[in-house]
Amino acid sequence: MNKTIRRASVFALLLVFALLVRATWVQFYDGQALADDKDNRRNAIATYAAPLGDIIVAGDAVTGSARTSGGDLAYKRTYTDGELYAAVTGYASQAYAPTQLEGIYADLLNGTDTRLKTVMDTVTNQRADPGDVVTTIDPDVQRAAYEALGDKKGAAVAIDPSTGRVLGVVSTPSYDPSSLTDANTAGEAWEELNADEDKPLTNRALRQPLPPGSTFKLVVAAAALEDGLYASVDDKTDSPDPYTLPGTTRVLSNENPNAPCENATIRTALQYSCNNVFAKMAVDLGEDEVRAMAERFGFNDDEQDVPVRAYESVYPSDLDDAQTALTGIGQFDVTAPPLQMAMVSAAIANGGELVAPHMVSKITDSDGDALEDYDANASSKEIVSSATAEQLRSAMGTVVDEGTGSNAQIPGAEVGGKTGTAQHGENNSKTPYAWFTSYARSDSSDREVAVAVVVEQSDAARSEVSGNGLAAPVARAMMEAALND
Repeated sequence: MNKTIRRASVFALLLVFALLVRATWVQFYDGQALADDKDNRRNAIATYAAPLGDIIVAGDAVTGSARTSGGDLAYKRTYTDGELYAAVTGYASQAYAPTQLEGIYADLLNGTDTRLKTVMDTVTNQRADPGDVVTTIDPDVQRAAYEALGDKKGAAVAIDPSTGRVLGVVSTPSYDPSSLTDANTAGEAWEELNADEDKPLTNRALRQPLPPGSTFKLVVAAAALEDGLYASVDDKTDSPDPYTLPGTTRVLSNENPNAPCENATIRTALQYSCNNVFAKMAVDLGEDEVRAMAERFGFNDDEQDVPVRAYESVYPSDLDDAQTALTGIGQFDVTAPPLQMAMVSAAIANGGELVAPHMVSKITDSDGDALEDYDANASSKEIVSSATAEQLRSAMGTVVDEGTGSNAQIPGAEVGGKTGTAQHGENNSKTPYAWFTSYARSDSSDREVAVAVVVEQSDAARSEVSGNGLAAPVARAMMEAALND
């Protein structure tokens, strides 16, 4: 064989080898990438070729699947009481990426989760029958919150302190997930929802951090007791009234100028929501001590999953004394969604121990067998000592029985709470946020619940905006539903 032919043969073999390598690459690497591409129409066709698994509330499915009348997508998602449960379920759409539980458990619900495959599914490479998501949501608590919030812009969360089970997650205004399920009609609904200035697609309960106002005083009080700054909620504090913010000429006022806030005990200061006491207390503790306690409750945790990822609650750093004082009353750059403030009350109600909040009880295969049991595997940690928790519970009880939280009283139950009115806008120019966080324990059973509510906007006059006036009645409705279930 002459040299030219030999070289041509080698070159041809190299070309064949290159083609084989490229084909293998496309089949096993690019092929998988193309299969996984969100814009691959075949994925949507496969996902909606059969009914999806369901999201379950108290034994009943709040989701379903309906046969479509045409096109290549055989089924679409449906919802029962969609607006009521939107903050829990999210939506599964033929046109948009799924959200909330629909998004987190998309593989389970469409049958592609490898844990669902039987031996026969593996042999035939068929999609498995889908599984279900069993939630911890109590429908009575959920509905009580939704109806009590009504046309207000706000959110509410309820937790069972002893188990961490999330009993209610409500965000208003809500939306109907069914409007987004059909690819032929979802676009118009999507544009309308996103153009709404009230942002109904935002899950305010988990992902709308706001200044918590005076509800944060519970965290500061916990730090003062744990640190030993004060031995008891009934010890007099060193709290001048009026209190001038350190290094400034600004005098921090109290909502009630006639309240007995000068050198008030922690109990009295919570009862009357004395700003001077907790601002001075935060400065006396120092920002590091306050931040440490806040972080024990869950602040500054960017991986708070329930299993939907909650927006991070923030206690800031690098503060001067005046800024530290303002954080003591839940202002400056302190922010938290309702979930976080419900966790504060839950830990206090549960003897100082916080059980990780979760709104999914278990996930199951198509036969109902558990693939993962979140109730059984819920973790817990001690936030404060049982002695500190008991003192704070007692002081929160005084707030409801004799102080600013009277609208949360429930006959036949021990109720403790803390109101909050958080400033909003430059120089407090916008309507304040009304907060309430609380716990309730039945006198006749072992039922208990912790709640947090925020009302961002209502029809109430600015002078009537308060945690007790707007948020406490919502909390009371939720707590009554939980205790009377």
